Amino acid sequence: MARRGGAPEVSAGSMADIAFLLLIFFLVTTTIETDAGLDRMLPPIEPPETDVIIKQKNIFQVNINKNGQLLADDNLIELKDLRASAMEFLDNNGDGSCSYCKGKKNPESSDNPSKAIISLKNDRETKYSTYITVQNELVGAYNELRNREAQRLFKRTFVDLEAEYLNPETKDKMDEDALEELKAKVKRIQELFPQKLSEAETSSASS
Repeated sequence: MARRGGAPEVSAGSMADIAFLLLIFFLVTTTIETDAGLDRMLPPIEPPETDVIIKQKNIFQVNINKNGQLLADDNLIELKDLRASAMEFLDNNGDGSCSYCKGKKNPESSDNPSKAIISLKNDRETKYSTYITVQNELVGAYNELRNREAQRLFKRTFVDLEAEYLNPETKDKMDEDALEELKAKVKRIQELFPQKLSEAETSSASS
């Protein structure tokens, strides 16, 4: 009786090639999702000043609790009213030193735009969408005031000026002098209403 031979050997010579092809396939076809974030332009780093005393009236405190409710200077406020309240604070001109401000000159509110600070604080349980919406409203307050002054000085909105300056194609369309002039306009408007929006340390489980 003939003896049965052993199990046939499987050739593994091409396994490395197959694995390599599969690796290339997954690298080409796989998409990696990226988290959405806030499109914000950070201000330049400024050297720290010593012995800076900030008056409480020059700070507009905005708090978001875990339920998404807003408090502005400890007063409950609706989201739709936040931008107007922030603008009123920034444009107040309490010390009368701002020649272009149109605020009420309330002595209990901010002295002038260069001293006005908006402080944003949220709870750890605050929804991310709520946080972004509040941030957008506060940035919108700065942009509306800047738009007003840009229209007065240059007959254009600040948003348009800044977008044109930040557009990479602008460098190809403008000569150096025109680009510097555009940069100077953007900087001038930014200095009229400097964006001093700070984020306080996140609180936990506040009501």
